[in-house]
Formats: sequence, C-alpha cells, structure tokens
Amino acid sequence: MHKTNKYITEDLKFSKQTIKEMKINSKKFYENIKNRRSVREFDKKIFDIQIINNALLAAGSAPNGANLQPWHFVIIKNQKVKNKIRKAAEEEEYKFYNKKASQDWLNALRPLGTDPNKEFLEKAPYLIAIFEKKYSLSKKEKIKNYYVRESVGIATGILISCLHFSGLAMLTHTPSPMTFLNKILKRPNYEKPFVLLVVGYPSKDANIPVFAKQKKKLKDISTII
Repeated sequence: MHKTNKYITEDLKFSKQTIKEMKINSKKFYENIKNRRSVREFDKKIFDIQIINNALLAAGSAPNGANLQPWHFVIIKNQKVKNKIRKAAEEEEYKFYNKKASQDWLNALRPLGTDPNKEFLEKAPYLIAIFEKKYSLSKKEKIKNYYVRESVGIATGILISCLHFSGLAMLTHTPSPMTFLNKILKRPNYEKPFVLLVVGYPSKDANIPVFAKQKKKLKDISTII
C-alpha cells in the first residue's frame, strides 16, 4: 500500500494587497535596492550582530532543493581570524593578478582599480563566509543535497538584500580557490566556500566607480512572450 503523505494545514501568510498596493510596494523595493553598491572601503564602526542574525534567518528561508537547506554561514568578527583570512586571500589574489588571469579579464577589472591588496578583509567589522554543503551528516548518516549551488545562490541574494535594506554595505569577495576558508574556519571538506561577504558601514572616503552605477534597462535584461 502506498503511504499517504501527510501535510500540515497552514494558512499561507501572503499579505492581501490591492494591485495598486502591490505596484507601490514593488516600486519601493526597487527604489531601495537599486542603490546597493559593492563597497571596498569600510568604516571600523561596530553594529549589533542581531542585524546579521536576522539577515541570516531571512537567507535560511530561501527556496532550496527538497528543503534540505544546503548552506552554512560563518560570521567572523575575531580580528586574528580576519588577519589570517586576509593573508591567505591575498596570496591567492597575487597569483590571480600576476599569473592566472587573462589579459581580457584584467582589462575588465581595470576600471574598478582592484589589486591583490584586500585591506577590507581586516577593516570591516564582520565577514560572513558562506558555504555550500554537498551533503549533510545526521547521526553519521550521509544525506545528499540537491540543487546545492542554485539554493545557496538564492539564499545569498536574500541575505544581501536584507543587509542592504537594514542599512549596511557589502562586498562579495571570491578569491580562487577559497579552500583556505575550510582550514581557517575549521569547516569539513564536504562544505565548499561559495562567497566571502564583507559587511559594514562604508567609510567616508568610499569610492564607487561611475561605470559601476550604470545598470542595464529593463528592455535589455528581459523579454515578454
């Protein structure tokens, strides 16, 4: 006999809005999120970690494969740990800028003015290392996760949106490879670093390149069929 799947009956908590209200709210969100920018100069000012905790809870609500939630977030505030991360990241970045990167890639990065120096990894009050989990362990049982990269990518997008909405600035940092994060943060090898998120207030002299403010128009990024 087939076992009947049991579902918990729960009212979906959609807010009942008129079309007019929905249009207004979607426009408000756009007007807020369009001001998000990647920042590389941070203030050392500390803020309440509960803001990050709330953002992580928001990220944890993301849609994901089979609801297995294949992510892990490590919040780094310890200065010695941040120092280790900076040193390891700069070693990989030096290789990238001097050996690995193609000239086309370097040309694309030139307007940003980036180089192997990653001072922001020490200066920002918090780093969030995001890991994608190939599988999970439950009582020594190995549970395979599905659509891992897609799930973690969606969760990261929600995390970034929540932090921006809360009034914080960020930078998504992805030195390659990032396996040094497993060692420094003592994460198991079945967790793969996805992105290192640098979080804080922008410094007073934070500079955003003009071209980075230019976003494509709706007609250039979408199609209606």
